[in-house]
Amino acid sequence: MDSIVRTSKFLSLVLRHKPETVGIVLDDAGWVKISELIEASRSSGQTLDHDLLLRVVHENDKQRFAISADGESIRANQGHSVKVDLGLTPQVPPEKLYHGTVAKFLTNIQEQGLLRAERQYVHLSADTQTAQRVGMRRGKPVILVIDTQKMSSDGMSFFLSNNGVWLTPHVPAMYIVFP
Repeated sequence: MDSIVRTSKFLSLVLRHKPETVGIVLDDAGWVKISELIEASRSSGQTLDHDLLLRVVHENDKQRFAISADGESIRANQGHSVKVDLGLTPQVPPEKLYHGTVAKFLTNIQEQGLLRAERQYVHLSADTQTAQRVGMRRGKPVILVIDTQKMSSDGMSFFLSNNGVWLTPHVPAMYIVFP
């Protein structure tokens, strides 16, 4: 595994799920000073420097991370299991969005809908190709179509993360078109 992928996985762990792993504390919006992250990472045995960090942020195809406007801090764009306020405002979604999964989860999804599990939101894709890539991580992908127009008209909120992932707290089964 190359250093970009390894570092991206490490950043996902500490900026989305377990900042305590390296002894950092995210602010309420999920930001941490880059200098603090680099120092804490070194202290815990991770090799991380400013240039590598910037490469990961800019070269990551999913644009999972963001650098603050002043260039001093970093955060994950979405996918947190720790409580953060990304400052997202509700958006009107496209008519349909997509979710990639695998067949073994379909029965649960038909019963409960799409749940956020340990994350703050359910993640939805604007196109089937992205949903397919997401589903492929666990096996042969199954693409679910979400009737976001109906969800939205029924009062459910949607947010668009900085990297183009659509977020919502829950997708009840009645809004999902199953294959």
